[in-house]
Amino acid sequence: MSISTAVALALALLSTTLTNLAYLREHEAAAALPVLSMRRPLHSIRLLVADRSWLLGFAMETGGFLLYAAALALASLALVQSIGAGGIGLLAYVSARMSGRQLSGRELSGVLLSVLGLLALAVSLVGGSGEGRSGSTATILIWLGTSAALALLFLLLGRALLGVAVAAAVAGGLFFSIGDISTKVATQGGARIGFVVLLVLGYTLGTVLLQLGYQAGGALTVAGLATLLTNALPIAAGTIVLAEPVPSGAFGGVRVLAFAAVTAGAFLLARPGVNPATADTAAGRATT
Repeated sequence: MSISTAVALALALLSTTLTNLAYLREHEAAAALPVLSMRRPLHSIRLLVADRSWLLGFAMETGGFLLYAAALALASLALVQSIGAGGIGLLAYVSARMSGRQLSGRELSGVLLSVLGLLALAVSLVGGSGEGRSGSTATILIWLGTSAALALLFLLLGRALLGVAVAAAVAGGLFFSIGDISTKVATQGGARIGFVVLLVLGYTLGTVLLQLGYQAGGALTVAGLATLLTNALPIAAGTIVLAEPVPSGAFGGVRVLAFAAVTAGAFLLARPGVNPATADTAAGRATT
């Protein structure tokens, strides 16, 4: 493993820690605010920026992004995102401590899978960690456009079928994945610096949708689902769209198992629904 890769993974670990702590602070702040609505975006933004607790959470999230962007400049998208996917274990642990409850068997299994995935990823790095190619701009845009279309579909149909919290979390995660992939492409420089526009758009819509979800569901449900998609899709995009290499032989098998483990761990932790104790309150606040 090269020095640049080691630095990138350390930055990614700091990034996911800071970002997941930011999600918990934003959830606590947003859940206490009057109802936010996409039909009144300026009013909703004013409510958020007037809340110091939410602003601190957003500042932490911004710091996490800057660390993430630095990590992407040094290592492949799939490797950096794998660290982020494993970070959902931290989200689950801190969320449980803040609410004064114990992790369920499902959540504990998710944490263990995430940790094992990160350990497997570390082992696989012995086999190399190449950057891959830059990828076709047309293919990248098709991937991002499809992600945006799915996000809009979930917003239109998902609220009635899955509830506001889950629909907002899934759509938010899809938009965050657009921001993450665009960040990696923008770090390639040249004409691709134009992907900064999609970066800003993806993160802005993702952040707004997460706040709406926070008012309708628990932090682990909303941030967990969003984190699952935010990491799983860029991991796939790194391999499929950007042609980032997987080591050959046994180390390649371990790398694939690592990706699968952190994604499965995130899936177990990102359970849809809200806690029964808060379901009635959440339902009353979920009008958007």
